[in-house]
Amino acid sequence: MSHWGMYEAEAANGEVTAVHPYPGDADPSAILGNLPGSVRHRSRITGPAVRRGWLENGPGPSSARGSDEFVAVSWDELTGLLAGELRRVVDTHGNRAIFGGSYGWSSPGRFHHAQSQVHRFLKMLGGYTRSVHSYSLGATGVIMPRVVGTHWKLFARSTNWDVIARETDLMVCFGGVPLKNTAVNDGGTSNHPTRDALDRLRARGGRIVSISPLRDDLHGDAERLAPRPGTDVAIMLALAYVLATEDLADRAFLDRYCTGYDKFEDYLLGRTDGIPKTPQWAADLSGLPAATLTDLARRMAAGRTLVTVTWSLQRVRHGEQAPWAGVTLAAMLGQIGVPGGGFGHGYGSMNEPGLAPVPYPLPTLFQGQNPIDEAIPVAAISDLLLRPGEQYDFDGQRRTFPDIRLVYWAGGNPFHHHQDLGRLKRALARPDTIVVHDPYWTPMAKHADIVVPSTTSFEREDLSCTRNDPLLVAMHAATPRYAQARDDYDTFTALAHRLGFGPQFTENRTARQWIEHLYEQWRGFVLADGGGAPAFEEFWHRGHVRMRTEDDLTLFQDFREDPDTYPLRTPSGRIEIFSADIDGFGYDDCAGHPTWYEPEEWLGGARAQQFPLHLIANQPRTRLHSQLDHGATSQASKIHGREPLRMHPEAAATRGLDAGDIVRVFNDRGACLAGVVLDDGLRPDVVQLSTGAWYDPLDPSDPNSMCVHGNPNVLTPDVRTSSLARGCTGQHVLVEIERFDGELPPIRAYDPPVVRAR
Repeated sequence: MSHWGMYEAEAANGEVTAVHPYPGDADPSAILGNLPGSVRHRSRITGPAVRRGWLENGPGPSSARGSDEFVAVSWDELTGLLAGELRRVVDTHGNRAIFGGSYGWSSPGRFHHAQSQVHRFLKMLGGYTRSVHSYSLGATGVIMPRVVGTHWKLFARSTNWDVIARETDLMVCFGGVPLKNTAVNDGGTSNHPTRDALDRLRARGGRIVSISPLRDDLHGDAERLAPRPGTDVAIMLALAYVLATEDLADRAFLDRYCTGYDKFEDYLLGRTDGIPKTPQWAADLSGLPAATLTDLARRMAAGRTLVTVTWSLQRVRHGEQAPWAGVTLAAMLGQIGVPGGGFGHGYGSMNEPGLAPVPYPLPTLFQGQNPIDEAIPVAAISDLLLRPGEQYDFDGQRRTFPDIRLVYWAGGNPFHHHQDLGRLKRALARPDTIVVHDPYWTPMAKHADIVVPSTTSFEREDLSCTRNDPLLVAMHAATPRYAQARDDYDTFTALAHRLGFGPQFTENRTARQWIEHLYEQWRGFVLADGGGAPAFEEFWHRGHVRMRTEDDLTLFQDFREDPDTYPLRTPSGRIEIFSADIDGFGYDDCAGHPTWYEPEEWLGGARAQQFPLHLIANQPRTRLHSQLDHGATSQASKIHGREPLRMHPEAAATRGLDAGDIVRVFNDRGACLAGVVLDDGLRPDVVQLSTGAWYDPLDPSDPNSMCVHGNPNVLTPDVRTSSLARGCTGQHVLVEIERFDGELPPIRAYDPPVVRAR
């Protein structure tokens, strides 16, 4: 099982040679093509290594990270060095000085999940500073619990695709429904139903409106509206204005199920700020015709309408506003909790929304409690490292950044997720020690002091499943361990024994015994639910077992049917169109109701005079984030080895560019090289460059050096969504583009650093 599909692998000579998708998958992902050749790729870490400067000079800040050479050490020496450094930091600075910064998808396995392993280990060590929320959902993770009382239910218990295909008349999709993103789910996936569901909706006579500057953000026939990027909230407000002023809003629903609509309507109609949010007002901002917006609002009120908002819309400055405004618009239509109507968040963002959940807990490695109550928003890592002792606002609290001396990273690549990579590189120079577990020499591994070579999921056994997929899968090892790679569990076991808590960490179980233990715990839940599941050995031989799923769900249906018995977990128990709590925080960048804020990075602002192209840094179609960027599917998309950049032919012609040209994409933060792909499915003033190309600076010692491979995060600003959520804003950035006429520098992203023997 992988994040992008269940498969059967063929292997020879220690390498995966082919993979075959699960026959029951309706739409297998092409990303599976990255798997063959990945075990023995030249970017694999062959053995334990320590950065020379750290080994010779001891722990301390260093700007040499990312450019220094490494020294090969034995496993015993690495274990001793790492155990000693952990003990030094804890004894000298306390456990708060350790940042358990692991963030990323790592393995789909339930036991060998890198973050579960490292967090269990660090908690037993005495605790650590952690991160909360995610780069994908930093704004939503804070705003949605305050508005509708939940976050995870918006995805795990969303309205099912079968219900949408059967019941929805009009699906209005802010950000579209990008099929490329539905290739993946974080615990594995056995089926990809989105394409078929959209086709069935249309075949029944349902209509789809995609509101996105990218035509391919929706598969198949649809009405496509291409606004200026970043103006979705203004469009939603204009639609709400029509509903309010033409007596199309469901006042009974707003009174019974919501709170604070009257305050929002005062803003909507311009009573509080003197600016009515009319379709013409939104047209001036978005570039969409006012008549089109008026007509769309009337159509939304005339039938069963589902309003959806992709995750991408909250990965921008003031990202809290789009999902909040989407819920408000759906509430005004009065269809929340009705099959086929209401609100959806994340359709087309991942292969979870719309899929039926399983009704019982999944096999889970118990991590224990963190004795240290210290956490930062996940996208604030550079701030954390560069600003120790400084105060910041977050979700109604005033917090202080701790002084981090050791960063422990297992699973994930912040040089994919984070913004302003030059700033991140400077931030990573500050701690005393950085520890990285990884199978590959990723950019993060190259910035480590202590490098721990991990196995891939091909080289170990595990269980795989997720909360919105019916299959629990036995993951059999396909190849032997590569070189000196070890399972993270073995590494942490050795460290725990060296530090005095080995029996507590292992509970005297081998990895295989843990897998069987987790399976039997899960099996107990299934049997208690009245289902059946074979004993472990039979399951392991069979390869997978099917779980019961809760089909035909409609989001918030129970709340709709009886809001007193099933209230939302908000202060009012209702949908909070106006939040007194948020209003009371007094933030100037997040008011108490959905609000339009002018972005800094948008085509309607002064900055566009200098950088006139709006770059959308979205997720790639050829890989998951930066995972297996060296794989065949990802590599086939490159142009002269660089990440492809899509441009409208008109924008390219203005700059004297043609398909296949290598260009320099730049602004006042940095620059990268990319290869031009012409595409008239974009607005002429919009370009698209996916994230995930491994960061490859021309000069690895210079934080301001151009990335020769095409990582857009050398361009994106390291600013937060707002004082409320402090989420990631990496989706949008303004740039200029010019032909690169110099000699093309080589791609070194996948080359290991120099590693010398002792």
